[in-house]
Amino acid sequence: MNMKRISTIGILVLSAQMAWAQQADTVKQSNWSYHFQFTAISQYHSAFKAPYKGRNSLADTAEIAATSATSTMFLGRKLWKGAAVYFNPEISGGRGLSSAVGVAGALNGETYRVGNAAPAIFIARAYFQQQFALGNTGYEYVADDVNQVGGMVPKDRITITAGKFAASDFYDDNKYSHDPRSQFLNWSLMGNGAWDYPANTRGYTMGLVVELVKADWAFRLSSVAVPRIANAPKLEYKIDKAHSETLEIERKNLFKRPGCLRLLFTNTYSKSPSYAQGIQALTDNNTQILDVISGQAEGTSYGGRKYGIGFSGDQELTDDLGIFARAGWNDGKDVTWAFTEIDRTASLGLSLKGARWKRADDVFGLAAVVNGLSSGHRTFIADGGYGFIIGDGKLNYGKEMILETYYNAKLTKTFWLTADYQFVNHPAYNKDRGPVNVFAIRGHIEF
Repeated sequence: MNMKRISTIGILVLSAQMAWAQQADTVKQSNWSYHFQFTAISQYHSAFKAPYKGRNSLADTAEIAATSATSTMFLGRKLWKGAAVYFNPEISGGRGLSSAVGVAGALNGETYRVGNAAPAIFIARAYFQQQFALGNTGYEYVADDVNQVGGMVPKDRITITAGKFAASDFYDDNKYSHDPRSQFLNWSLMGNGAWDYPANTRGYTMGLVVELVKADWAFRLSSVAVPRIANAPKLEYKIDKAHSETLEIERKNLFKRPGCLRLLFTNTYSKSPSYAQGIQALTDNNTQILDVISGQAEGTSYGGRKYGIGFSGDQELTDDLGIFARAGWNDGKDVTWAFTEIDRTASLGLSLKGARWKRADDVFGLAAVVNGLSSGHRTFIADGGYGFIIGDGKLNYGKEMILETYYNAKLTKTFWLTADYQFVNHPAYNKDRGPVNVFAIRGHIEF
């Protein structure tokens, strides 16, 4: 990074330190919540065999030190009983390997398909939240945390959230595989890859979430905005024509130790064309539709739809060891519009704390994920089409298979250092390219 980028990040770090000092004086009041994070990730991948390449191909030559950095302030303020507002200014910069294209299970959850790698400041989240107690429920204490003002909350409650947020803040919250700032880096491990979750380029949306929370059950339903252009910064606000709904059913503590199962249902309407239209556009050389599919232009008409289902589970086995699994499917008829080009996915992994080697706060993670495409999506890519993440000009189809392992070491009270390795077979579903070895170092500060 150049000095301008470093100085910009330094200003935010200094502001965070001041907020931290204020937090130490006010933590007992529980009217405010102040938290901060800074994450820097540097990645490298080795050269690999590739007889051909296209516009969205991962570079077959070695790429060294693709670096990303994000920094976030998490501010919260209690308003009245059960109500709070949250505000998260964020700065992000840097670029993923090959500008975050060429692998459907993209390699760094902190990078996005952005045109300018210079650090930019934006508002990540700004939302209002209100909790309502149900019946004669008891109350329990929740500690101050990121976007959570500490205090007493009803055990049985309805929570309404409105404003700007990430859909992943509320859904698919897997204990062992959810946060690329401290856990797995791969997109299809930090979340359900087949969930084309509604978001702009940086992962945020606007809308409403309603949650019904009981002791061992939770139900969530939301309606939010989708991008105007595939995987683009601006959202579409003609909500009668373009919107996305998500329903999640969550069941906790089925066994003696903590664990959770989640079932996810999704339905999205947008300006997305179908892959059948894309295949015909390749024959007719209809660049207008092809540009819409690749995220270069806005769609000309509404009516696109994508629906899907997902499963997520995590289970503690011992005090130190936990396992997790995910599976997901979407209909794959209309083009991917927001997240990444995965229509089917399944993953399995484990998380092991370092207590056995006297490093109780360290974590070792190991996981494997297999991703696939629908028949229409596969044919479109094989015929030479391009989405916004994948496209090698042609395709010898094979399921994309990724193995990831990491070791996250807590070095001080506020600083973690992670070594990460990913093995990618059939990148972008192409047997003719790869395999790829990807290495990363991650530094993370939080308080």
